[in-house]
Amino acid sequence: MATRQRRYTAEAIIGKLREAEVLLGQGVSLGEACRRIGVTRQTYYRWRREYGGLRTDQAQRMKQLEKENARLKKLVADLSLDKQILQEAASGN
Repeated sequence: MATRQRRYTAEAIIGKLREAEVLLGQGVSLGEACRRIGVTRQTYYRWRREYGGLRTDQAQRMKQLEKENARLKKLVADLSLDKQILQEAASGN
């Protein structure tokens, strides 16, 4: 059986975490709170680890920085490869 995978925005995740916290504050069990927000406990804990305590604007900024970091890492890898190729060509002379 194939599982259905959803992609939530950072804002949606933060909203669901807040909803779960409200439910937990009302005395609802964690399992029931997870069921009501439509995620597994594992997903809840992963989201809480990653987004717990963040405001929506902070989460957006974090995602922007992660994207920029990935772009810069790729750029460094490309430049390192170019440098290595040039060094090998220069040492061959």
